[in-house]
Amino acid sequence: PMCAEKVEFLRARWQSDPCYAFYGVDGSICSILTYLSHTEDFCPPKHGRDHFTLPWHPKPQFNTQKVLDTNQPEYYNPIIRLRCREYRFIRSRVERISHSWLLVRCVVLQVLLYPGALVGSAGQRFQAMLEQGGPLGELVQWADLSACLTVLGHNLTFSASQSHLHRSASLPLTFDLIYTDYHGLAHLRGAMGLAFQHYQCRFRVLDSFGTEPAFNLPGYAHRHGFSTLWGSWGLQPRQYMTMFPHTPDNSFLGFVSEEAAANVETLEDEFQPECYKKDRIAVVYGKQDYMWQGKSEYVKVISEEIETHATVYQLSGRRSNLPTFVKNHGLLTQHRFLQLLRKAKVFVGLGFPYEGPAPIEAIALGCAFLQPRFQPPHSSDNNDFYRGKPTTRQISSQHPYAEEFIGKPHVWTVDVTNKTDIQLALKAILSTEPFTPQEFTCMGMLERVHGYITHQSFCSNSVPTWPSEKVLRAHLGPLGQSCVSVCRRSSLLCEPALFHHLNIPQAFIRLGLGCSTTVEEANHLVPSYTPWGRHCGLQQEPLLFSCAGSDPSHRRLCPCRIQELLCKLPNNPLVVISNS
Repeated sequence: PMCAEKVEFLRARWQSDPCYAFYGVDGSICSILTYLSHTEDFCPPKHGRDHFTLPWHPKPQFNTQKVLDTNQPEYYNPIIRLRCREYRFIRSRVERISHSWLLVRCVVLQVLLYPGALVGSAGQRFQAMLEQGGPLGELVQWADLSACLTVLGHNLTFSASQSHLHRSASLPLTFDLIYTDYHGLAHLRGAMGLAFQHYQCRFRVLDSFGTEPAFNLPGYAHRHGFSTLWGSWGLQPRQYMTMFPHTPDNSFLGFVSEEAAANVETLEDEFQPECYKKDRIAVVYGKQDYMWQGKSEYVKVISEEIETHATVYQLSGRRSNLPTFVKNHGLLTQHRFLQLLRKAKVFVGLGFPYEGPAPIEAIALGCAFLQPRFQPPHSSDNNDFYRGKPTTRQISSQHPYAEEFIGKPHVWTVDVTNKTDIQLALKAILSTEPFTPQEFTCMGMLERVHGYITHQSFCSNSVPTWPSEKVLRAHLGPLGQSCVSVCRRSSLLCEPALFHHLNIPQAFIRLGLGCSTTVEEANHLVPSYTPWGRHCGLQQEPLLFSCAGSDPSHRRLCPCRIQELLCKLPNNPLVVISNS
């Protein structure tokens, strides 16, 4: 209703603010209507136009002829040129496993990588933690993402400082995609100013533990008690890319399990085979002293059955607090740590760190993973580590993905206070063979990233078309269950991109439900059915479609799908095997 009034206003005043010219307004009616329909919401969209045609969303220029070759200098990966300490691990990992990747030819995008957590003083603190046994998970993801994008043929720019980011993010933005993290989002907002919200559809956020929709929308999170330090950016939930498939609401990015190198260098004396009983070695997962607190009895039971080793960081001259029955090698390089895992049969979890990549890599190297069961489950309600994280997940063990999706005989989750439980698990473990889940192979990650880049578009208001509606299996859940649980119970996956197919009155009818009232509302629990009063709720705010949401008074309408591979790479001759 205000369209005509706003058109007249801009015709008279479009030169009063340079912002209008930046968004393509040149005084013509056409440019004004484009601005008012796409940048603002005062006018209806022009037929045949979408965000990709605007000046600040140019269509990417594709070059379908580009093919990468790992034999060429520096593997086309800009990370290899970085020499600062904060990127040492990422650089070494990229170099170490570069021979394992396939080479793929596809459309070429301009991609910016900006790991904000590694920039400036925060990056220096992060590096100091790494040198004392701190977490490597985020670095593993950045290394593997950069390698994956490189072999898919995209042009990468790696920004390692805020000053470089300000130059790279100059307007109009020339990057088709920007991969960053929560720290990086804040830096990007500072660098881009008011243009941040218009470019945010190009962002992809590496988010280890996931962000559920209820925590994502600022106003909704504030009104309903979901505000946290990390949420409230108002992105599409699938723009958050997780290390493990915590919630289908986000995009599972993952990483690559680093398997044994083809040419193993001669090992030093302490790693020679004769020093080990190859079939009876346990390596404990915990590189810092505090992780061992209260675990001595648990580790003692293990050491009575199998030779037990540790890789705990120790300050020079300081006596170790580890039990005397554990052989500590000190903090090892990743290469030497993997060499030790190759000789082990058991990788022992102490309960922390949570949900890291190391157990997956240990399993791929022939170890079984032994981990504690959490009773009650850990969550943001009772655990300091998860408190403030934008998730309602209930963590039943140190590594829920390994427990639920891999399981026995490769993963054993035990009551660490039950000696018999531990002993029985160890006896079964000694016959375990190596196993790598397909999703953590090079091909698995390439297929995912290729699928996301090809099919995910967040710069258009149109409803998602990927995956296809043909994979949809509509399920009505019981009271109090999330769609994650409802779909998993039927060996299916919740697919948030399919919610819009169920967000119609006819969906309730097809499920045999009679609605006395049907109301559209902004609520992360809808579409859903409330038996009391036979109330049917439809979603008003697409950003709140949530697989994770649950409530005792709601029966969720769940868009489940069959567990088929959605992200296949192009067939030959577009896929080329490296000769290196």
